[in-house]
Amino acid sequence: MSITVRRDGTTGTRHILKIRNHEIAIDASPAGGGSDAGPEPHDLYDASLAACKALTVLIYARRKGMPVEDIEVVVDRDDSEERKGVYRLRSSLRVTGELTEAQRDELLRVAGKCPVHRLMTEVTTEIETGWA
Repeated sequence: MSITVRRDGTTGTRHILKIRNHEIAIDASPAGGGSDAGPEPHDLYDASLAACKALTVLIYARRKGMPVEDIEVVVDRDDSEERKGVYRLRSSLRVTGELTEAQRDELLRVAGKCPVHRLMTEVTTEIETGWA
């Protein structure tokens, strides 16, 4: 699967991200020289963690027959030491439904093992950049 990002030409820094049949506008923040016409790359990185946790918890709860009604994941970023090699994300999980404390603990544990969380913390990512 390929993911494509291409400048859309309508504003100075806005690009269109294409994933399968989905399109998302992306841009830099005003502080980063953009016009904030969409999320910036760091936002997408952080959002991938939140989305993965939410989907992982939902799919797990359904498989286990847990009465989950609503799921909300909030990710807060602390990038104050990113240039020193430390990028901190804090995720908070809110799940509603008639869950026992044991089920809530289990869902929190599962959220901490979602594939993107593991990718961000346990895997060495190798990136090669070349000309198309």
